[in-house]
Amino acid sequence: MSSSNSLSIAVLPGDGIGPEVMAPCLEVIDAVASRVGDISLTFDQVDAGAACYRDHGDALPNETMDAARDADAILLAAMGMPDIRYPDGTEIAPQLDIRFELGLYAGVRPVRSIPGLPGPLADPRAQALDFVLIRESTEGLFASHGKGTIEDDREARDTMVITREVSEKLFNFSFELARKRKAAGHRGCLTCVDKANVFTSFAFFRSIFDQCATRNSDILADHAYVDATALNLVRNPWVYDVAVTENMFGDILSDLGAALIGGMGMAPSADIGDSNAVFQPCHGSAPDIVGSGKANPTAMFLSAAMMLEWLGDQHERPAYGKAGALLTAAVDKAFSGGSLVPFELGGESGTSKVTNAVLAAIDQVWDGSDLVATMGNMR
Repeated sequence: MSSSNSLSIAVLPGDGIGPEVMAPCLEVIDAVASRVGDISLTFDQVDAGAACYRDHGDALPNETMDAARDADAILLAAMGMPDIRYPDGTEIAPQLDIRFELGLYAGVRPVRSIPGLPGPLADPRAQALDFVLIRESTEGLFASHGKGTIEDDREARDTMVITREVSEKLFNFSFELARKRKAAGHRGCLTCVDKANVFTSFAFFRSIFDQCATRNSDILADHAYVDATALNLVRNPWVYDVAVTENMFGDILSDLGAALIGGMGMAPSADIGDSNAVFQPCHGSAPDIVGSGKANPTAMFLSAAMMLEWLGDQHERPAYGKAGALLTAAVDKAFSGGSLVPFELGGESGTSKVTNAVLAAIDQVWDGSDLVATMGNMR
């Protein structure tokens, strides 16, 4: 962690379109920082991912992990390529190793509609979604990552792990996020999503949630089974405020949530621990469009906005939160007219066009005085 006035960012462009969305992301970060002022960031670009594994035999070199651990925040684009795999057939995913190594237990997946981009649901309420899925990111079924077994070519096993220590941290984080959202005008409701009617591990998960709920009585707490939640995210997603769930369930539901707001190219994320955090778009490396100029950088931009807001909160530096709010507002402004439509949504707005529109919107939104940090993506 930086001890000077400047905050350090470990930059991991990764694979596929990762470098293509990271470069403009650093450009827009510089733009909002220069408008707001009182911001000093140093960027340390380091190597990791499938190409790193192919070229050097190591997907996450020690020096990269050290840089990530020591940084004030980690900005990651995309990792993994379908044609580059470990000997057991699994894809290269060092982002998971970073989560485990740094204890980044709270996976924050905002689901927020962007003005000018209609979603797949016809109900007008679906055009103004604003809720957060929180995915536990270090255990659950993913605790078996790299540890699964196959017995005599007849049976495979992966083990789910739920611990009290991590679950309590997760729920405390989730209640606090619901509390901050309540202060900003949201409902102040936290839903525990599980399968407690079938699995002992999820009954344990729910019991810990209920115990935490008694210490957070100012927040409305309820439960939902994951299958019912999947149905309701399509039927009436506007009823949710904050929902918290296990790792695998969160992996699946967050993709469903991304579909509601235009797809993975519009969906930012963060994985947050006690002192470290990674910020990255929800999308993958998209090898089919590498070099075509079609990559949508929006989720990367919004992930950077989350990073700036988190840095402001973590280090009590309001300027960083203000810069994050400015970047989020600029993205909204850029899309609000309806003419900016990414390729994956049937339009012709590629990386450069989206970037230029957001850069122009930064100037349009910025007035230097009354823009305040709202923690919009996080809260």
